[in-house]
Amino acid sequence: MAIPDQTPAAAPRLRPGVRIALVSSSYHGELIQRMVQSARETLAEAGLEPGHLWELTAPGAYELPLIARRLAARRDVDAVLCFGLVLRGETDHDRYIAQAVASRIMDASMQTDTPILFGVLTPNTIGQAEARVRRRSEGGLDKGREVALAAIATLATLDQTDGPHAWCE
Repeated sequence: MAIPDQTPAAAPRLRPGVRIALVSSSYHGELIQRMVQSARETLAEAGLEPGHLWELTAPGAYELPLIARRLAARRDVDAVLCFGLVLRGETDHDRYIAQAVASRIMDASMQTDTPILFGVLTPNTIGQAEARVRRRSEGGLDKGREVALAAIATLATLDQTDGPHAWCE
């Protein structure tokens, strides 16, 4: 989900009234909250109205899909952002968790016809995770901003699908 970094002026704007839910894992909370804060700021830059971001916390990444699906099924939620971290361990446990979370988040998005954005990091080390949550200005990849930009762009494109057909006269 590589979204090129854009300046706030070049980034798409959210239409008035958009409501976004954000669910983040409490596991590795300090790192996750750095992504959440960056996503918050990016959404605000794009015009998200105060009070239109609903934030919830999940115990871990494994619980994200269920909570995200429940949020996405609501009529007052236009998109859901999921943030978590599945760190590689000594066993294959991380692969099973990460695969299940990714698959179920996509399933939930398709079932509800609501964008659910995947901001679950799957690094091999804490150092790799730290590099992904750091802002670009700090030499990082700023995955929180990347996920928010993907949500903004997805909503803008979905708005186009609901409008008049470009090929019709």
